[in-house]
Amino acid sequence: MLNKLKKNNKKGFTLVELIVVLVILAILAALLIPALTGYIDKARDKQIIAETRQVVMAAQTLLDEEYGKNASLTITSIDDSSTPTKEAVATLAEVEKSKIDSITITNNKVVTGVVYIDGKTCTYKKNTSDLTKRGTYEITD
Repeated sequence: MLNKLKKNNKKGFTLVELIVVLVILAILAALLIPALTGYIDKARDKQIIAETRQVVMAAQTLLDEEYGKNASLTITSIDDSSTPTKEAVATLAEVEKSKIDSITITNNKVVTGVVYIDGKTCTYKKNTSDLTKRGTYEITD
């Protein structure tokens, strides 16, 4: 008789146990997905700021080089007809030229504004009254 009980004792999970596990997994997924998308959005914003920073640094570097060659250099923005060009800035910053919307410069040969568009728009603004202070980066949709 004991042998019959052992043979009929099947091992495994019941349907109810499997459904409970699936419900728990669904609840965890429902809680985690919104949190993960928030982290992805924050990471994307930081990437756009980093690329804008690269553009600012590249533009300032090229301006400094041009100023070293020609101290009487007077330009107020960087575009395709200026020296340096947007293409040169994009190459040095390692970004696509089409993503650089505008680059503005003061008479002091300092980059005071950059608008960079990559899905969202990142705007760099430097305080023109105190050029020793850092600029700010602002992201808009």
